[in-house]
Amino acid sequence: MSLPVVAIVGRPNVGKSTLVNRILGRREAIVEERPGVTRDRKAVDAEWLGHNFTLLDTGGWIADGDDLDEKVSAQSVQAMADADVVMLVVDSTVGVTPEDERIGLLIRRLDMHVIVVANKVDDKSHEISIWEFMGLGLGEPFPVSALHGKGTGDLLDALIELLPDGSDGELVEQVSDDPQLFSVTLVGRPNVGKSTLFNRLIGEERAVVHDRPGTTRDAIDTIVETITGPIRFVDTAGMRRKARIDEDTEYYSLVRALKAVDDSDVALLVIDATIGVTHQDQRLAERVDAAGCPIVILLNKWELLGTEARLKIGEDVERKLSFLGEPSVLRISALSGKGVNRLWPTLQEAVGAYRTRIPTRQVNQIIRAAQSSQPAPHGAKVMYATQGATDPPTFTLFANRELPSTYMRYLERSLREAFDLGATPIKLRVRRRND
Repeated sequence: MSLPVVAIVGRPNVGKSTLVNRILGRREAIVEERPGVTRDRKAVDAEWLGHNFTLLDTGGWIADGDDLDEKVSAQSVQAMADADVVMLVVDSTVGVTPEDERIGLLIRRLDMHVIVVANKVDDKSHEISIWEFMGLGLGEPFPVSALHGKGTGDLLDALIELLPDGSDGELVEQVSDDPQLFSVTLVGRPNVGKSTLFNRLIGEERAVVHDRPGTTRDAIDTIVETITGPIRFVDTAGMRRKARIDEDTEYYSLVRALKAVDDSDVALLVIDATIGVTHQDQRLAERVDAAGCPIVILLNKWELLGTEARLKIGEDVERKLSFLGEPSVLRISALSGKGVNRLWPTLQEAVGAYRTRIPTRQVNQIIRAAQSSQPAPHGAKVMYATQGATDPPTFTLFANRELPSTYMRYLERSLREAFDLGATPIKLRVRRRND
């Protein structure tokens, strides 16, 4: 059973993301004191008094803006169309603006449950100003201070009264909270086509796509049902070198992207084929590889290359990304969709390897063969081995003494090759015999 959806909308810089963070009780959305920080439609699950619901955080709605503003505004409109309840956030310190009036008119035409949230009411002296918002024709406004938490409890009490049946937490099991859910993260430099590919994979215009670098600010995710079961796809902000990060928003975007990689089971490294493998692509691949996350390389914009350029980038991948081993390399066009279907069998193989269960007898046979071929230094020896867990494959080695890290990598490679685990991360845990 899906959760009720609550869309938080409003013009830029009225405190929508601050309200989301206040409701969740954690810093989930990126917040900064300037308009335009939030651009995509981000869904997060929330709970109040035993009632579960999904919050849709949206970018600022602007009636007459540039092309990017129009796309961000379209995300807000789509969020309202998907919602069971809309929270219209307005700024009590500014009063009713033309943008507030226009979005209020749009909500009235949708004929749905709406709560007007008069934000930035930090003390009683500001409360009298909220009644101006009655003119929007959407009912009595709720005075809150999202920054300090004032009035948010009363706001949420009113919200759950409007939620449809089925929001009771005892009736809902959220697949998004399943720790076993396979997670795929899209990473890459700015403006290589990650959000276009993300929208192609999930089948809807979820992420704002624009040819301006840095359009995506936050890591947003969607669960897609596939033939191998549900997969979580996470779109991240473009990663640049730290020396080039010159604003707080971009720094927090980088932090979120790196966390998404650390939590991911597979990373799709998107590279602009028209530019080739850059030094930045190499550093990013190193960071993902260090996280123990298997990588699939996607050469995007492949249709724009001639024969000679295609041969050159193939050589670049082999030479500049050789430290990754033998990752899958797919040539695609995220814009047209050409070649994207080949990604599904690649992910299916990755899911299969990720969930592989190997009999203990076979594990010990490979470990014994590896030790016979190349014994560990200083008399160290693995006496017994077993696979203790999957997702990813995790092996426990019982040894008579500490094993050097280089020998651990040798055993890992032996297991990987013997059981055809590809680029799937493998965890090895050593227990000393006297433990």
